[in-house]
Amino acid sequence: MRRVGVVDVGSNSVRLVVFDGVARSPAYFYNEKILCGLGKGLQETGLLNPDGRNRALAAIRRFAALAEVMQVTALTGVATAAVREADDGPAFCALVQAETGLALKVATGAEEALLSAKGVLLGWPQATGLVCDIGGASMELARVDAGQIGARGTSPLGPLRLANLASGGDVDAAIDREIGVLAETVGGSAARIYLVGGSWRAIARLDMERRAYPLKVLHEYRMAPDDVIETCDWLEGETVAGMKALVGISSARLELVPLAARVLKGLVQALQPEALSVSSYGLREGLLYERMPASLRARDPLLEAARHMEQSRARFPGFGASLYAWLTPLYARADRAQLRLIRAACYLHDITWRAHPDYRAEVCFETVTRANLSGLDHPGRVFLGAAILSRYKSAGEGFDPAVLSLLTPDQRDQAEILGRALRLGAMLSGAAPGSLENTELAMDADRLTLTLRGKARALRGEAVDRRLASLASRLGLDSKVQLSAT
Repeated sequence: MRRVGVVDVGSNSVRLVVFDGVARSPAYFYNEKILCGLGKGLQETGLLNPDGRNRALAAIRRFAALAEVMQVTALTGVATAAVREADDGPAFCALVQAETGLALKVATGAEEALLSAKGVLLGWPQATGLVCDIGGASMELARVDAGQIGARGTSPLGPLRLANLASGGDVDAAIDREIGVLAETVGGSAARIYLVGGSWRAIARLDMERRAYPLKVLHEYRMAPDDVIETCDWLEGETVAGMKALVGISSARLELVPLAARVLKGLVQALQPEALSVSSYGLREGLLYERMPASLRARDPLLEAARHMEQSRARFPGFGASLYAWLTPLYARADRAQLRLIRAACYLHDITWRAHPDYRAEVCFETVTRANLSGLDHPGRVFLGAAILSRYKSAGEGFDPAVLSLLTPDQRDQAEILGRALRLGAMLSGAAPGSLENTELAMDADRLTLTLRGKARALRGEAVDRRLASLASRLGLDSKVQLSAT
């Protein structure tokens, strides 16, 4: 399927996402969101919010028209808690289908939790812990264990619904009670909680500002429980205007943050996780995950995304695999996690070649550290960015010291070494597929040797000698170029 579209009718927002095909790492072809507030006042009236209903219908009309214009292969509509629980939910779905032809699937709470968990597995194939998805009118938990989805539960802990309760103890009592029920349903605590949903992302973005965190990438942003509680306590006294001055988030979303923060604080206190990680993938990505065959799900999301970026942006797509094979003698003792990052760097090393040479290194660093990559934590992002920046520049030039602080000193050294190795391979061969044939890199205790055989002997030059010496020096070795007739 070339393009897959999802219309997500939530209790607070209505969104259209179009994915560019069923890929292991999602490429967002189009993304539009309207904060309609369908679930506002639902607990009092039992009905969808009238203004929200009209705005949602207008948005879905537009989304259906956009899907047709974009030649979306498959368009799926899903509605969650507000439509599920409202007395006029069936009538709303019927009206949507009559006016747009889009049939909305109304997900149960358990189905909503399942889809969110599948979305998390899109980014973390071996995720283990609890997936917590908060919407406007509900909050779901799902247990995941090494990529398998287990017990699931739903609760009325969405901030739109909590806003209808009296302030103070009633809200906190309701939060504690519902979290207790959820915890029992899903089997208790977990070492890691994966946070899904707009309110969680807003809190995480505010947490970044409070802590002066240097890398403003929400996906896989990791928070310690103590930091989360401090941020939640801080947010309870913040105004919408105060929060908006810190982050570029809509007022409609920020209005829900203080209540969502009380829920998150209760969640941390009850479940005692060791860490919380933000997931940009949720229900919509879960629907994409359902379309994938098992063979595609089994692929590494980071390597798939890096390979796709190479195919669409590099001068010579396919050279990354040759470069990785050529570099492996330097990494005989590297573990699987290290080799995975090295392979990704080989795929990504040439994706900014069109940038102005004076700024190419910085553009590459920004591109890699902020790319739509999954299966990659923040230190991993910075490592890749630093390695590829070092492929273009000498050590330390152009680095943001605050971002670089996410790496250990050893990781910084390894990123620079990898960058110099990438530069040598690209300089030697012109980064053309097949050009590294008859060349070999070897390392022993004293020397780094580059062997050129047959026609490859003509590739030797001053630039090659200089880059080889630079890499060898960084490794603490001597360098040698060896020419062989065969």
